[in-house]
Order: sequence, then structure tokens, then C-alpha cells
Amino acid sequence: MTPLARLLAQRIRETGPITVADYMAECLLHPVHGYYTTRDPFGAAGDFTTAPEISQMFGELLGLALAQAWLDRGSPAPFTLAELGPGRGTLMADLLRATKGVPGFHAAARITLVEASPRLREVQAATLSAYAPRWVERLEDLPEAPLFLVANEFLDALPIRQFQHGPQGWQERLVGLRDEALTFGLSAPLPEVPDTPAFRHAPDAALVEDNLPARLAVAKVSTRIARHGGVAYWIDYGGWRSQGDTLQALRNHAPDDPLAHPGEADLTAHVDFEPLAALAQAFAYDTQGAVLTRLGIDARADRLAQALAGDRLESHRAAHRRLTHPEEMGSLFKVLAITSAGAPPPPGFV
Repeated sequence: MTPLARLLAQRIRETGPITVADYMAECLLHPVHGYYTTRDPFGAAGDFTTAPEISQMFGELLGLALAQAWLDRGSPAPFTLAELGPGRGTLMADLLRATKGVPGFHAAARITLVEASPRLREVQAATLSAYAPRWVERLEDLPEAPLFLVANEFLDALPIRQFQHGPQGWQERLVGLRDEALTFGLSAPLPEVPDTPAFRHAPDAALVEDNLPARLAVAKVSTRIARHGGVAYWIDYGGWRSQGDTLQALRNHAPDDPLAHPGEADLTAHVDFEPLAALAQAFAYDTQGAVLTRLGIDARADRLAQALAGDRLESHRAAHRRLTHPEEMGSLFKVLAITSAGAPPPPGFV
């Protein structure tokens, strides 16, 4: 039993079962034993690899998309260039390198990183030492200014609640104890559940997940963009009106039981983009593969390949395929771009 598992078991003995959301929050962000507060989880030495770590092309193309969106909206200055959950800072570094030739873009940008983990802030500061980023812990702390934002695999790590529909109606899935081991169970029947399309259209015996923190995050960003202008790209795995149990754990690059190693495995869930899109004045939605293709990843891949050979060339081709192919990240990952009413379409969707 991990140190955090012992603490959770004691809490459950004293106060009763906890929600899946409470369990996720403790596992990921406990100040002493939380997954993100104690380690750098990215890359080969960590537990998972995100798109920016797979290839520089991902961050470069998103950077150029944000820069084009900035130009399309009249080049406001100053503006906030923000990333949520920046990991090692790789995406932002690639974004800034790709946009250094866009006249006025860097001079007007106020680079702001939303990051709660002190350990990851240190890594980001080293990666972005050539720039002058500032950090905030909450979306509410973003400046009141035009906002151009990217969030890659941010929403999937926000705590979800799970609800099961059965003969007694809706019940919430909880984490409790059985024989001193963490286990899933169900609450008493509930008088009401969240009012989202996934619940309204749920079949009998459905398990439906609700990510209130994701809705709050997108709502806050949408409000800023409606007020000041801008665009936000949310990239994550999930779907439209997703249903079923998608809670998953990853440890040492391999699937793990979500209850087996609290604080020592990454916990995520698929994102339901439908209720998030409803929070925007205007939005566009498509697969990651389709958006990257429209942004020119094929031409960029060909250009980079000209300077490569042997294993490096094969690795580059594999990265291109992994980001875009329907059987890899191309279809599983989606892109939701939100903007203000009447603004030009976000680059990558036209």
C-alpha cells in the first residue's frame, strides 16, 4: 500500500467513502504524496509521453496557428499568450521558436503559464529561460486582455465524478474500503444528477462521467475571450457525448489499476467535448489529425526529413504517423477551438 493509500484508507474509515473526483484530486495533487507534486512524469523516464514530446512539429504548428489567429484579429497589443498545464515547457518553447519571425508577436505577448506543481514550474523555468514567462496557479489570475491560449492534455487530468444508472435510478460511484483495500462502490440513490446531454440521453444501465472542473475552466476562458477577443485550442483525447467508464491509470508507460498505486500513477479520463463547446460564443471541433493536416504538418514533416537519415529519419516518420494517423493519436485526440462571436474561423479548421 502506498503512503497516500494509507492516508486515504484512514480518511475513509473516519468519514466514509469519497467521490472519484476527490480520489483523483488527492492522487494527482496531494501536497506531499501527489503524482504531479512529487515528480516529472513526462517522457521516457516518466510514465507517459505527450504530443509535444513526440515531435517539435506539434508545438510549432499550434504556435503558427495562434500567431495567424492573432493577425486575423488585428494584432492586439499587449495580449496574453497562455498555456494550461505546460508540462516541461516543451510545447511553449516550440511555439515561441516557430513564431519568432512573426512581426510584433513576441513583443506584444505576455507569456503566462497556469501551473500548480512547484516541481514542474522549476522544469518549465529551465526550458523557457530565454524568455520571461510568469506563472499563475488559477485561470482567474490570467490578465484581463486578449487571450491566445493552448491546453494540451489538460482537461483529461481534471477530477471527474462517475454516476451509474440502474433500477434505483442514478447513484454515484464512490471509493471505499473492503478488507482494508480500496474498492469501488455506489452511493444511495440521488435526487438529481448534472444536467448535460450525456445524462439527458443516457440509456438504461449507463455509466456517465461528469467533469465539472473542465466545464468551469472552459467557461472562464470563454468569458475572457468573449470580453477581450482571442482564441483557445483545447487538445485532448475523448469524444462528443462520451459515455462509459473511461477512468484510467498509467504507470511506467503501462496501464495500471486506478486504485492500485495512489499517488504513483497518472490518472486521467476521456473528455466529453459536447458540454464544453456549448460554453463558447463560437467554436470549431475536429480530430487532431485533421487539424494538424490543415495546418501543414505534411509539408513540415517533409522539410524536416530532408536533413535526416537512418534511425533519426525513421523516428521522425514514426512521430508524424503517431500524431496524425487515425489508428494512433489522429482520431482519438480531438481539438476544440473556441473564439468570440463574429471572429474569423480558427486556423486549422478551414
